[in-house]
Amino acid sequence: MQQLAATKGKNIQVNGTTLWVADTGEAELPVVLCLHSCFLDGTMFDGLVQAAAGKFRVVRPDFRGQGKSALHDVDIITMDDCADDMLALIEAMQLKDINVMAQSMGGDVAFRLIARRQALFRSLVVAGSSACGEPPEQGARFAQWVVDAGEQGFTGEILDMTMEVMFGKTTRNNPDKQALMAYWRERIAALPKTLRPAMKGVMHRETSVPLLPSIRIPVLIINGEEDMPRPPAWSDEMKRELPNAKLMRLSNIGHSPTLEAPEQVLPAIIAFYTNPSV
Repeated sequence: MQQLAATKGKNIQVNGTTLWVADTGEAELPVVLCLHSCFLDGTMFDGLVQAAAGKFRVVRPDFRGQGKSALHDVDIITMDDCADDMLALIEAMQLKDINVMAQSMGGDVAFRLIARRQALFRSLVVAGSSACGEPPEQGARFAQWVVDAGEQGFTGEILDMTMEVMFGKTTRNNPDKQALMAYWRERIAALPKTLRPAMKGVMHRETSVPLLPSIRIPVLIINGEEDMPRPPAWSDEMKRELPNAKLMRLSNIGHSPTLEAPEQVLPAIIAFYTNPSV
């Protein structure tokens, strides 16, 4: 299991909310802004912090309504809400020439964010993500999952389904990765019912595919063949629509490549940020 990375963290008030932001803090280094998966938080990038040590400053906010950031008693926290928060955070922290690391819902936020202020950004890595909305059949299933988690919490079949969504079958059944699975199962089981508005925002997100042709910075797409919620065809769509993208596809890996295959993925991410030409 990955070791926790030593880093600084603080609450920053932006856009009418309070975001928890972990920041390695090296003002002289280029920036990597990490946008996490729903259900997880900025700590999912501990391994990236270690891989980036001495090369990049890593900034890891928790999204509104998730992690250590402020909760909100609303019906839904949309991807546009999160993009607004991230833009306000970038301005508050005076970040520029930013490399972005986006996992799952982080990609939904990243496309909206970069399309608005592309001059702020240098490159983008999207892992286990997509640009489309949920297709009706999958959307209906996930919508019920949101309702159930909001009412019952992350227990029993709801917890089992969340683990099936977040990690590939091979990873879940790999004897060498049971410590990793136990760690994240415990973390997810402890999630509050108040995560529901953030979950709903992901499950009911609108497509951002029309934004992709306008995003001209280099993009690295990382996709696991066993990614159930964001299958390979959705990564192929991003590759077609983005003008400056390349695709890294991983066998026997699911929705969380940076956690499931760090030995493959993290060196590729650092190499891409170092030389992001596609």
